[in-house]
Amino acid sequence: MRSSNRLQANTVSVAFQKQEVLKALSLSLPDGKMTVIVGPNACGKSTLLRALSRLQKLDSGQIVLDGKSISSQRSKQVAWELAVLPQSPAAPEGLSVHDLVRRGRTPHQSALQQWSTIDQAAVARALELTGMTANAHRALETLSGGQRQRAWIAMALAQDTDILLLDEPTTYLDLPHQIELLTLVQKLNQDTGRTVAMVLHDINLAARFADHIVALKNGTVHIQGSPEDVVTEDMMSKIFNLPSTVIKDPVHGHPHVIPK
Repeated sequence: MRSSNRLQANTVSVAFQKQEVLKALSLSLPDGKMTVIVGPNACGKSTLLRALSRLQKLDSGQIVLDGKSISSQRSKQVAWELAVLPQSPAAPEGLSVHDLVRRGRTPHQSALQQWSTIDQAAVARALELTGMTANAHRALETLSGGQRQRAWIAMALAQDTDILLLDEPTTYLDLPHQIELLTLVQKLNQDTGRTVAMVLHDINLAARFADHIVALKNGTVHIQGSPEDVVTEDMMSKIFNLPSTVIKDPVHGHPHVIPK
């Protein structure tokens, strides 16, 4: 079965040591939109993102990309369509921003197609989009947390895919840098039309930046839809077991959760 959306999970189940983490979960990512996956700890958020990116083996079900099972497609073909940034990525000490971003072009290289002006232009464009051009020759370890995250996102952008998956990209960042990073990703989504899906812990940031929110509970989709449809007092109670009041943010207009 093929939907109008390019990337979807069809009745996907994943278990670790007989503990089921995803339970016959089905999900279709809206094309060209920014989707945020939320839920309590150990509900399967990161496992779902890894499954969507073919980094996680499934026990049953399938991930479908462009109407075909992603497991049946060549790795290079998948990498032309989908880029993923895992939690807490690591790089060798001394690696420069430019060299990191160059790695995003690896899927486009082959014995017959070496580094080209197209690759260089893609790297330059990714650095510019993320505001990292001036830091291109700095070592990653000399950057602030926010700058490092920008560098990793630039690497994913250099891969030049239509779909971008980010697993907790704001981890370890203070609030100003979280806002800065999410504003950047939102702008990239709006300016380039990329489909973005990310895992976030902060429900208020999810409500502020998402077009579409998916709330997981016990390994399955409990509710999904617009921030206004998903971020409710009932959802906060059922998903997070947190009594709260949800108001309309007076500045941005999105739902805002105030725990009781």
